[in-house]
Amino acid sequence: MNSRSIRLFNNNILESLTHVHPIVPLLFWSPVVVFLLWRALAVHGLPLQSVAVLLVPGLLVWTLMEYLLHRFVFHFEARSATGKWLVYLFHGVHHDAPNDKSRLVMPPAGAIIVMAVLWALFSLLIPAPWAEPFCAFFIVGYLIYDYLHYATHHFRMRHPLLQFLKRHHMQHHFTTKTAKYGVSSPLWDWVFGTIG
Repeated sequence: MNSRSIRLFNNNILESLTHVHPIVPLLFWSPVVVFLLWRALAVHGLPLQSVAVLLVPGLLVWTLMEYLLHRFVFHFEARSATGKWLVYLFHGVHHDAPNDKSRLVMPPAGAIIVMAVLWALFSLLIPAPWAEPFCAFFIVGYLIYDYLHYATHHFRMRHPLLQFLKRHHMQHHFTTKTAKYGVSSPLWDWVFGTIG
């Protein structure tokens, strides 16, 4: 497997934004999760049990978003040169260098943009005080995905479930790039018939 790093930009500053140490998402997003949960409980006075119930929907919606982004955005069949370059920038480089340790988790620069759009969407669809804890658990789902993805590429998985997830993802990389889009869960691959 290729562990080399592919240079994407001639500009050193832009290039540096495409690399991230794996601990960065945890350090960046954990305070956001804590802040959103604190606001839900301390500022809005939502009951702990009611907030905790949002854990499952938050994680479930994350797995759906992960699947949709991976299938329809990261594997988008662009026609223009710019479109092809953007798809390559966001995901194609990962398929060309799947073990590049500095590109296995999403850099905050890109994640902030995606999360801002999703926050706006959640705020429209979920009543005001409940959007914050839902978003907190959604971010937890994202962090689980990031670290499962990193571990899938760099660690031996001993637990049968983790071995299954690793095999599922490696088949996406090396057997069929048009199936097995779920990384943290194969659920939506089964639902949408892309299990391969």
